[in-house]
Amino acid sequence: MYLPSVSPRPTGLTGPAVAWDDSPCPLCGRDAAAPELEAQDPSPAGNGPGLMFAVVRCQGCGLRYTNPRPAPGTIGAYYPADYKPHRRPGKMRLDRACGWWGRVSGRTCPERRGDLPWHGTGRLLDFGCGGGSYLKRMAAQGWRVTGLDAAVGAVRQVEELGLTALAGTLPHPDLKPCSFDVITMWHSLEHVHDPLAILREAYQLLVPGGKLIVACPNIESLPFRWFGTAWFGLDLPRHLVHFTPASLTEVLTAAGFRAGRVRLFRHSDWLRSSARQAVARGTASLWQAALTWKPLAKAVTLAVYAAGGSDCMMVVAERPENDG
Repeated sequence: MYLPSVSPRPTGLTGPAVAWDDSPCPLCGRDAAAPELEAQDPSPAGNGPGLMFAVVRCQGCGLRYTNPRPAPGTIGAYYPADYKPHRRPGKMRLDRACGWWGRVSGRTCPERRGDLPWHGTGRLLDFGCGGGSYLKRMAAQGWRVTGLDAAVGAVRQVEELGLTALAGTLPHPDLKPCSFDVITMWHSLEHVHDPLAILREAYQLLVPGGKLIVACPNIESLPFRWFGTAWFGLDLPRHLVHFTPASLTEVLTAAGFRAGRVRLFRHSDWLRSSARQAVARGTASLWQAALTWKPLAKAVTLAVYAAGGSDCMMVVAERPENDG
């Protein structure tokens, strides 16, 4: 067992003590992992400094994952009350489709902007729906939307928009097999303890031929190599699994999906956030500190994308048509 180097109890945290889960590999199940890094929680829920958490690499399949980690029943203690993905944006945008330059330059994934390449009259489940801005956009396009999130506060925000949302995770008693045409997981799969089990449940919820969209950080990216423990995409301990393009494809295939090509996208705000974290920790070099400047971060992010090293990735997977 590879223990964090700091006592597993956040300073200033009230309520029951956090239970710890020492896990085998979430993908292949092998209980043989080597330590890869330790990084500090960049957003501690308490008033004190964030704890240190370990990322290990499975000696069997190579998957990187956080271990040990807070158990499913207590990991909520590590989500701050103002956790950004759970907030509803002050201005709800019904985004335009991404233009040709955005597609060529990897500016953002068009699906995330609400431009799904399929009809807008189907049934859509957003797993990890947060405050509901994406659901609102898709409902405006004609989709029959349902949100699912473990954060009760986020679910209430979605309901305030007049949309359907459920509290919890998969499996969920209110969700029946073959009830969705599309399921989206926008930066949510890395938050779950058992991604393979979640994906298998998603498979059952989709109709044959249904699509699953997964987006998550890419730990094989150039920004991770540059910033290491200060990389924005780590977000320990909330990110429990740290995917590469190969391991993301592998877990989707293991769940029964036919995975498409992994696509990379650029986010200059991620690069700037990594630079700011490195500066705050006193580990930034001069050139890393310079990346807090927005124009430079945008230029470097474009170069990183052109080199195939972006730290955000997305894949569209399908439940095969002949599986019914």
